[in-house]
Amino acid sequence: MRTAEEWFSSYSKDHQNPTNRSIHWVCVPAILWAVIAALWTLPVPGTVLPGLWSWLAMTAALIFYMRLSRTLGLVMLALFGLLGVLTNALYWTLGPMHLLALAVAVFVLAWVGQFIGHVFEGRRPSFFTDLSYLMIGPAWLVSKLMRRAGVAY
Repeated sequence: MRTAEEWFSSYSKDHQNPTNRSIHWVCVPAILWAVIAALWTLPVPGTVLPGLWSWLAMTAALIFYMRLSRTLGLVMLALFGLLGVLTNALYWTLGPMHLLALAVAVFVLAWVGQFIGHVFEGRRPSFFTDLSYLMIGPAWLVSKLMRRAGVAY
């Protein structure tokens, strides 16, 4: 398995344009939330508690992130916790159908933004070469915040 630095270095090569990078700061978190929110709305047989499928997906993602770096994994855990709390509040405020509609709208708009960013970049999105880059995008942004805060990943 590649190291975090190898993943981030490779991902950075496809994200050099300042406009594309700025778009990623908005769109990658939006896509991450939209996936969490959409999964949150899936019914869980035998229970009325929402979010199980979302928590299972976040747990699988955390295993990937923890294998890259324990510190990065812990920061991603905190991020997932915040996104889970936000999504749960929206679930009970909006209801599952409205939350799903919002998640789908955010997902579509954010991906349109991503592709526009890559037009500025002049390169295809990284995930066209390896789907693992869909997991790297959020971690790449988090690693940048960690560096700014002086926390090594």
